[in-house]
Amino acid sequence: MTSTLIIGATRGLGAALVKEYTSDPSTRVFATARSSSAPGGFPSGVKWLSSIDLTKSDVGDNITSQLKGEKPLDVVIINAGRFTTEDFTAEKGPNWDEEVTMYTISSVAPVIIVHRLAHAGLLKSGSKIVLVSSEAGSITLRHEKEGGGNYAHHASKAALNMAGKLLSIDLKEKGVIVSIIHPGFMRTEMTKGVGFDKHWDAGGAVTPEVAAKSLVDWTAKLDISKSGEYWAPRGPRDIGMAETVLGKNLETPLKLPW
Repeated sequence: MTSTLIIGATRGLGAALVKEYTSDPSTRVFATARSSSAPGGFPSGVKWLSSIDLTKSDVGDNITSQLKGEKPLDVVIINAGRFTTEDFTAEKGPNWDEEVTMYTISSVAPVIIVHRLAHAGLLKSGSKIVLVSSEAGSITLRHEKEGGGNYAHHASKAALNMAGKLLSIDLKEKGVIVSIIHPGFMRTEMTKGVGFDKHWDAGGAVTPEVAAKSLVDWTAKLDISKSGEYWAPRGPRDIGMAETVLGKNLETPLKLPW
């Protein structure tokens, strides 16, 4: 039996990943929730880790303490994120607390979590760590046609990309794979909450369930040759500036530029 840990698992892509992995009876699924009790509406058999808050400095220790006695994990997917829109106006300009929160969740907490998992003996040769980033974290793909703004969301994903690359170097000797991915533009409460639902149709947004299937398939085929790389498993179809910056006839999956 294989084991998968999904961090940020109660809604959107994370919830879809829990349901996708639990559909395979040979996979034991661990999942995190910020609440102190297990959420409803999920398949039975999920082992919930409670009170996991990626804004707290003890998040890594909290996860490992709740996994004490478990065998090393086969797959770890760090999916938690936050998106608060910003622009350069006086009214909606950068907010200090929101910026710190987005950086902490997206790029600080994942490093702490992976470090603690490794030192608790919960990673082994062949373990796969998937960091859910975004094409928004690609500096190369930013273009004036798209405009500026959304500083912390985009920059925190760029920071996650760098952290993932460095983690892949540190974990290579242990045989642990680190994959950094753009899961696709999704029809979620998060994208709706920032007003991106108006782009769902034109932008080719998919449901979290569709994105989860693509991510699970990608993870199953991962090997050490792709560790430390940045990919869009679903290709360029929902990356607005892909053809503008990279040209036409792009491949799927698409290796993304930093």
